[in-house]
Amino acid sequence: MELSNLRPAEGSKHSNNFRRGRGHASGNGKTAGKGHKGQKARSGAPRIGFEGGQMPLYRRIPKRGFTNRNSKDIVAVNINVLERFEEGATVDVNALIEAGIIKNPRDGVKILGNGELTKKLNVKVDAFSASAKEKIEALGGTAEVM
Repeated sequence: MELSNLRPAEGSKHSNNFRRGRGHASGNGKTAGKGHKGQKARSGAPRIGFEGGQMPLYRRIPKRGFTNRNSKDIVAVNINVLERFEEGATVDVNALIEAGIIKNPRDGVKILGNGELTKKLNVKVDAFSASAKEKIEALGGTAEVM
């Protein structure tokens, strides 16, 4: 396989410059795909979202607050949950998923220092709180940021 041989899958691409209303032999003549009569068949059809003068949905729904486009959805895991792993185990995102501690890692996993840890573990996740890192390293384990 080479870059010069790459092609889109058969039937996946459609031309955007299809000429409508050019005779019945073209398969899209006469009404040009607009059906028969009605507001949407005529020129000057209403814009998208127009509901015939009724207050449109995007204006009826209350708007509140602000959504930051750059925010990250971090999954928090308390250190006491790591007790279910064996002594000396390597704990990473995949191990947390297999153990059923988290379902979806989203934008990252952070270990928080809530609770106690009694086992030496090698933990490799996206972030640690200062207290969690301290507790892991106090037992001789490693807290590695991926």
